[in-house]
Amino acid sequence: MLDDMRQVDTDSIYKKIPLDEIPWNIETPPEALVELVEGGRVKPCKTIDLGCGAGNYAIYLASMGFDVTGIDISPTAIEFARENAEKKGVRCKFLAGDVLSALDEVMGTFDFAYDWELLHHIFPEKRKKYVENVHKILNPGGKYLSVCFSEKDTQFGGSGKYRKTHIGTILYFSSEGELRDLFEPDFKIKELKTIEIIGKSTSHYVNYAFMESK
Repeated sequence: MLDDMRQVDTDSIYKKIPLDEIPWNIETPPEALVELVEGGRVKPCKTIDLGCGAGNYAIYLASMGFDVTGIDISPTAIEFARENAEKKGVRCKFLAGDVLSALDEVMGTFDFAYDWELLHHIFPEKRKKYVENVHKILNPGGKYLSVCFSEKDTQFGGSGKYRKTHIGTILYFSSEGELRDLFEPDFKIKELKTIEIIGKSTSHYVNYAFMESK
């Protein structure tokens, strides 16, 4: 394990690093999300984007007819998200808030929730609370997509479970078994697999979990 396990303040990243240099800020929606939508497995519905960042994927879903709320711990990211949605003429709701809190900022419940490469920023000891929060805001039978770095990936120094990135964030690389144990108390797992996706500068392996709320 790394000597210093303190996470970098996400808001400081959005304040100090240009958007186009932030590794996870990719405007084009990921193929795996597009396939769910265009394949009809997730139809337009009330949706929450957990860890929405600058709002790119929330804006895509809103353009496809979804009623989207995005939440992120960084107020600066939320400002960017609102500006992006306004520029593109798309209606979304964006909130600054912590997904590990009680999510009191979020009003109502949802039919679809997703976190795209958020979970690997949440260390194992905090994940149970996070997943319980997601379950709480989903309607029964609601869909949930979670994508996070796989321990099979070789990014950021190889094979350790905890790895530090060049911008100072610390990520946790999961196994499929860990995620099955994490999700199964609250969700029926429809699909759990390791897939290769395109990142900003290279491809990488992630755990893809598509679920339904019990």
